[in-house]
Amino acid sequence: MNLVIDYGNSSAKVGIFDQQKLVEKYVFNTPETLKKFLDKDYVENVIISSVTLDASHVYDWVLHAEKKFILTAALPLPIKNQYATPLSLGVDRLSAVCGAKDIFPKQNCLVVDVGTCIKYDFIDADSNYLGGGISPGLFMRFESLHTFTVKLPLVQPVDDVPLIGNSTVSCIQSGVVNGVLQEINGTIEEYQKKFKDLKVILCGGDTLFFENKLKGGIFAVPELVLRGLNRILIYNIGA
Repeated sequence: MNLVIDYGNSSAKVGIFDQQKLVEKYVFNTPETLKKFLDKDYVENVIISSVTLDASHVYDWVLHAEKKFILTAALPLPIKNQYATPLSLGVDRLSAVCGAKDIFPKQNCLVVDVGTCIKYDFIDADSNYLGGGISPGLFMRFESLHTFTVKLPLVQPVDDVPLIGNSTVSCIQSGVVNGVLQEINGTIEEYQKKFKDLKVILCGGDTLFFENKLKGGIFAVPELVLRGLNRILIYNIGA
């Protein structure tokens, strides 16, 4: 059994895999609850990815495992990393493209991760990871309008957002949600012009909000990062 940990900006997501099959998934909102969980169960292999908490702390919390790995730029990967500044590359982005290659091993893939930030990551048919883009996420945009202005309220997104807002609240909803949709659709179109047979994979915490609002032909895989971490773990176990 493999245990993978994705410690993100807002929570820790944990997946338990039997080989390549995800059999259990957990979400922990505090370090204490994650530590308590890790203290009780035995698994054979563990990999830890963290963009916030020091991964070495989580490593020490795993008491019952045969092999443990921390995902860093130095860990061997089942892809070729062509990023110009690999030490600054978020490990969650590496995990996502490894997950994409697990699903579409011989095709060009664009991963769109809609979470705290919106991340675009491209890996070609020969498993070369080239990079992508980063922009503010949905809730970050709502919060920035409220934080950096004097009078604009903090607004929540709605499913049926108007094109033409008729109040300050609905204008903000229209501007933010429609703006994000136009950004994502436009970015996908530019990649499609450049790369043939492109597979677009949507993942991240806001997947459910966006998957039915974007143009067709997109594969929604909310657990893509966990799947990618498991692939990296399997690769290193066999290395």
